Amino acid sequence: MRAACCEATVLRHEVIADDIRLLTALWPDREHAPHAGQFFTLRAWGADEAPFLSRPISVHKWDAETQTVEFLYAVVGEGTRRLTALKKGDSFQLTGPMGNGFDVADILSKYQKIAVVGGGIGTAPMYQLTRELAAGGVKPDVFFGFRDKPYCMEEYRSIAGIVKVSTDTGAVGFHGFVTQLYDPADYDVVLVCGPTVMMRNAARLCAEKGTPCFVSLEKKMACGIGACLGCTCETRSGEGKSVCKNGPVFDAAEVF
Repeated sequence: MRAACCEATVLRHEVIADDIRLLTALWPDREHAPHAGQFFTLRAWGADEAPFLSRPISVHKWDAETQTVEFLYAVVGEGTRRLTALKKGDSFQLTGPMGNGFDVADILSKYQKIAVVGGGIGTAPMYQLTRELAAGGVKPDVFFGFRDKPYCMEEYRSIAGIVKVSTDTGAVGFHGFVTQLYDPADYDVVLVCGPTVMMRNAARLCAEKGTPCFVSLEKKMACGIGACLGCTCETRSGEGKSVCKNGPVFDAAEVF
């Protein structure tokens, strides 16, 4: 399915934390509905204005009934800083959905005991993933790690089994790494998104216990369709694959 480019309308734009925002927009194209793990590129400035590239942001939540899509994002550079200026009623360019996300139907056909693991802003796509798994009849256990204070955790209580949190500072929950919250041997599969070092560690622990692991990678992207090869990642076979087109979700054994 090819991505679509539309003028989307801002419905809400909330400050979640100092550098975290939640943007809710009306996505008018019913033929291009996103699923867990996919992303859109967002642009709230002119084609001839800096920064040159639109910003790829994962889908936090998709509501087919209201045709709304939510983006939970961190303000980390010029592009995301310009996105923060969007307010209710504003329009901006939204292109997507892009990438191969989590194949929820395939996951549910093979696994029953599922762990969803996220770190920092890498927790963003895991909400839609958890929603889709729960809708398919399996409430996964959720394990999230944050630097200091958790955010956007409340709604997991109704769609997840166990919900545990770790923080680097010990301010909330377990003081330590998120990978210390669970044992991969207790699960049929582990689904991960977060900082590379965390995903690499999660993949290693899963490999040691013989538990399948799938990771959602993050790379700087230009075209978003695999044409420019700017987001190529190395695979075990030596073949380079585009995170935007072949991923962002990969079998951890393939990329780590």
